[in-house]
Amino acid sequence: MNRLGGSGVRVSALSFGAAAIGNLYTEVGEEQAHEAVEAAWQRGIRYFDTAPHYGLGLSERRLGAALRGHPREQYTISTKVGRRLEPSDGTGDDLAGGFAVPATHRRVWDFSADGIRRTLESSLERLGLDRVDVVYLHDPDEHAEWAFREGYPALERLRSQGVVGAIGAGMNQAEMLTRFVRDTDVDVVLCAGRYTLLDQSALTGLLPAAHERGKSVVIGGAFNSGLLANPQPGAKYNYTVAPSDLVQRALRLKSVAHRHGTTLRAAALAFCAAHPAVASVLVGARSAHEVRDCAHQFAARVPAGFWQELRAKGLLPADAPVPGEEPSSSTTASAKEPS
Repeated sequence: MNRLGGSGVRVSALSFGAAAIGNLYTEVGEEQAHEAVEAAWQRGIRYFDTAPHYGLGLSERRLGAALRGHPREQYTISTKVGRRLEPSDGTGDDLAGGFAVPATHRRVWDFSADGIRRTLESSLERLGLDRVDVVYLHDPDEHAEWAFREGYPALERLRSQGVVGAIGAGMNQAEMLTRFVRDTDVDVVLCAGRYTLLDQSALTGLLPAAHERGKSVVIGGAFNSGLLANPQPGAKYNYTVAPSDLVQRALRLKSVAHRHGTTLRAAALAFCAAHPAVASVLVGARSAHEVRDCAHQFAARVPAGFWQELRAKGLLPADAPVPGEEPSSSTTASAKEPS
C-alpha cells in the first residue's frame, strides 16, 4: 500500500474506477456491477474511486452496496465534489452526459463551501458510509478561480476537521493539476488520460512537481478510454472516437508488445506505474472478467527490450521512466518556476 502525499491515507498500487458500473456509455446490470467490485477485492485491490457524476449517483450507490460486506478499515474510498445533483423531472436519459441512466437528476456546477458540504453529505448517503478517505475537486477546468478561491479552502477545512483524510483534484488535464500541486497543500491529484503510452503531457510539469513536493499522483485512463486496451478503428480515445493516426500508433505499440511476448494492456499499465510520483493506477472495469484481466496484466513483467524498442522507434520519450530503471533527474525535477 502506498501513502498519499503527507496524509495517513494509503492506497493499493492498482485501484478500481467505478464510472463503468455507473452505466458509462451502456447499461451494466446490478449483479454484474457487484461481481466486478468483488473481483477487485479478491485480486487485492483496496482503493475504490467514484463520483456523483458517474451515472447520476448510481456508481456511488452500487459501490457502497458492494463494499458493505467488507471491513471498512481495510479499504480506501474516494469521491468527488464540484458537480451537485439536483432532482429533475426524470424524463429522458443521461446519454448526453455519457451514462445510460434515466435523467432523474441534473448536474449543477458548485465549488462553493456550502455546495461542497452538501455534495459530500449526499455522497455519503448514497454510499451508505459515515466517511470517505479522499475527496477530489472534480473537473474544475472552466471554474478554476472559483475552485481555488472557495472549493480548495473548503476541502482544506474538512481535512483539518478530520472529516476526510486526504484532499486533491481530479481532471483530464495536467496543467491545472500542476497548479494545484505547486500552489496548494493537496495530498494527491488524479490525472486521467495524460500519462499514457500515447500521451505523456503530464511528464514535463505535473509529475516532476509532485515528486519534488512529496505529493502523490493517481493515474487514471491508462488505456485512454479503450484505444490502448484494444486498438482498432472506431475505438474510443479520451471519450471520443480515436483519430486514425492514433489508431495506427496504438497498433504499432501493440505489434512491438507482441514481438516481445507481452501485451499492450500490460505495457500500458506498467508504464503508468513506473513514475516515482505515481501512487496508484486507476482502472475502470464493468465486469469481473475485465477486473481479473487488468489485475493479471498489472502483475505481468514487461521485458526491458520492449521499452528499448519503443525508444529506438521514437514511440516513447527517452526520459520517460520505465519499470526496472532509475528515473532520470530531468524526470523527477520540475522546471524552474518563474519568480
